[in-house]
Amino acid sequence: MIPARPIERKQIREGKIDTVPTYRDDYRQWESERRDLFKQGQTYQPPTGKFGNNTTFQDDFIDRGMAPTISFKPPNIVKTCASPFNGVTSHRISYVPHGPQPRYFIPKEQYKPSKQPLEDLTTHRLNFKGLLGELAKSCKPAHVKVASDARFDSISEFRDNFQPWSVSLPQFHKFPDYVPPTNPMDMDTITHMDYIQHRLSPVAPIRPASQRGKAHGPFPTSTTTRDDFKAWDSGRQEMIKREQQIPKPTGKFGGLTTFQSHYIPHEIHLTQSCKPLGMRIQTSVPFDSGTMYRADYTPKKPDLCPASYPSPPGYEFERTDEHGHKHFREVTPQIDIFSLPNENHVPKEVAVMS
Repeated sequence: MIPARPIERKQIREGKIDTVPTYRDDYRQWESERRDLFKQGQTYQPPTGKFGNNTTFQDDFIDRGMAPTISFKPPNIVKTCASPFNGVTSHRISYVPHGPQPRYFIPKEQYKPSKQPLEDLTTHRLNFKGLLGELAKSCKPAHVKVASDARFDSISEFRDNFQPWSVSLPQFHKFPDYVPPTNPMDMDTITHMDYIQHRLSPVAPIRPASQRGKAHGPFPTSTTTRDDFKAWDSGRQEMIKREQQIPKPTGKFGGLTTFQSHYIPHEIHLTQSCKPLGMRIQTSVPFDSGTMYRADYTPKKPDLCPASYPSPPGYEFERTDEHGHKHFREVTPQIDIFSLPNENHVPKEVAVMS
């Protein structure tokens, strides 16, 4: 077969490549001045005196003492009455007894057997008609007993490798002989000694006596099913088979399929590839590795946290609070030596964990 992949064609371009990018050719950097902050100076002056530790509630609240409250609960005194209780209630006065009404029974409908005979012919037996055909032949190979005249060798790998060894009998523990006790056993128990027997009369049953009468006549063996249902003679219906409508082929199979008889082969046209040639461009001009970041970047000194110093420069120690934090005060507020990149300056007081 002819391969459908086109022949790879290499394109050779002559001339020098322009290494100036569009960003460097079109972008012009302009000078910009840094704007001053509109933040006002801090006018807060911390108090110089010591904190008194008294709250507003402690200063304004005056203790009035415990005032006893008056109980409105009635006294728990039993009121006695001299007249006896008559036992007359509203239920006994207003209740009118009514006699039981007779129970309403729904009359049963009398069973009426159907007069039409039962149709035992199903839809499958009525509509299905089997087709005649040959019985399927079994593809199972014939069972032939494999027999050999050679004598069976009773020697196995287990008999060759396993060697019996002598085993000592286990030692059995000998139990001492049973010695019966010499003193007689006391057979009295706590129940026999302390139990007092009481004579009780049997409880009379509350169950009413059975009032069922005995039948004197013979038991009627006739039932509704025996009287109304009469069995009829029924025979097994023969299977309904439909006649074969498609005749079987009589000639020999030609071996030619529909695809082989109707398929028309067509000539294959190769498509042209638009893929560019994968060639490496060679040039003698050295690569310019200079970038705008390398030209304009100015390295800055990294800022350190004041807490990393044992005594921060530009601050003096003031006090240590109850949590163990050391508080320092700035000596020269005009000089800002700890400024963050986002122009948020360090506060006047710095807490350092000792």
